[in-house]
Parts: sequence; C-alpha cells; structure tokens
Amino acid sequence: MRIAALQSEIVWENPDANFEGLRAWTAAAAAAGARFLILPETYACGFSMNTAVVGEPVGGPSTRFLQEEAAKHGLWVAGSVPERQAEGERPYNTLIVAGPDGEVRYRYRKIHPFSYAGESEHYGAGEEFVTAEIEGIRFTFFICYDLRFADEFWVKAPDTDAYVVVANWPEPRRRHWQVLLEARAIENQAYVVGVNRVGEGGGLRYQGDSRIISPMGDILAGASGQETLLLGEIDPAVVAETRRTLPFMQDRRSTADTLRS
Repeated sequence: MRIAALQSEIVWENPDANFEGLRAWTAAAAAAGARFLILPETYACGFSMNTAVVGEPVGGPSTRFLQEEAAKHGLWVAGSVPERQAEGERPYNTLIVAGPDGEVRYRYRKIHPFSYAGESEHYGAGEEFVTAEIEGIRFTFFICYDLRFADEFWVKAPDTDAYVVVANWPEPRRRHWQVLLEARAIENQAYVVGVNRVGEGGGLRYQGDSRIISPMGDILAGASGQETLLLGEIDPAVVAETRRTLPFMQDRRSTADTLRS
C-alpha cells in the first residue's frame, strides 16, 4: 500500500480555513496513488484546550470533511478531532478513519491525554486500543503523547504491521519525537508512520519531523519545517520476513509471561 502522511500547517481554531487549505493536498495524495492519507492530530483546529469553541458533536464538521474527501478521491483518510459524545460533556481527542465509501470506519480515542499541557482537564481519556485491517494491512492507531508509553505498543505488536501516530509535538522536544518513533519501529519490528504539524499555534512552534519508518528503523520518508506530503510503501510481507529472520518478539512475550507469573 502507498501511504501518504501530510505534515500540514494548522490555522489556530479555524476549521474552515484548514479545510480550504487541505483540499489540494488530499487531491495530491490521490494523484500520487496513495490509498491512505493521514493528517496530524487536531488537524482542523490545532491543539487547543478551548473545547467550548473547538469541540464538535459526533459527525461534526471536521469528521464530515474527512468523509467527504475520502469519498471524493476514493481513499482512506484519517485525522484527529475534538469529538463530544453529548452536549455538556468533555470531548475526546478522537482519531477518525473514513473509508473510500465516505463512511466512518474506525474511531480511536486518545488513551493518554497530555496532562503536562492540561489536556486531561479538558478532554476525556479513551480506554480501548484500535487495530484495523485496511486493504490487507493491520494498522494500530495512537495519538501524540501515547508515543511515550512503549508497553502499549508492545501489547499490540503481534497484531500490527504499521503503527500510525498523529501529533502536535512541539519543537522544544522534537528530538524525543524523532527517537521514540524510531524506537517503536525497531523494538516492535513494524512500520511507524508519525505525522506531526508545522507552524505556530497556541504560543508553540512545531517543526514537523514527520516520518515513515521501516520495521528495521530505516527512515523511508521524512521532512521538517514546512508543509510536505510524505509518501511511502507499506508491505506486510516485509514485517513478516523481518520478524521471521530476527525472531526477537517471541522472547519478549516469554519474558512478559515470566514477569506476570
């Protein structure tokens, strides 16, 4: 599968402006032969704690945009949105995956709201991992701060060919983002697609440093500093062969079992 990662600049708390700017990029991804386009965390509003303004109901404008672009171009499209289950409730930072038919196929709610920035005070915490088989590839989804919790990636590794991590990861800790993405690929022998924003928002600056990383930790595509569409090939046969040739994961599982006993 050809996958596209869009490292976009996000206009702060302005979904309509972001929708307008993204349409050309989704068309470009489709024209390049991508089957799956991934947008950053809170792609339509930025990482805002002003949930009274940016929060949306289920099926709100940011979700509909993903659905419309997916149907228009006949590809899978994903991005996270502040989705509120009911009026008056805190929204969840929810990764929406829309299918080529324009339907929402999967939702992943961020399990670890970023307490350091107050996200846990304004957003609810998800409770379930989401792994989805899309055109023969098993994708497991995470959002930004989730990246720091290696054990949860380990739990899902046997069922995962590619991890998708969408983010608004700020420039001061960019080295952490780069290293952790590579570590998750190497230790789990899986592809990692890390999609971060660029530009400024909420008083922070973002450099992007988006990556498509192979199961051996090689950077297949990468960019920083400006809006960029990254393209890469995801092949589950490469994952299977890497794990067969270097059967490290079987030792991890046996060790985990020993520790639990």
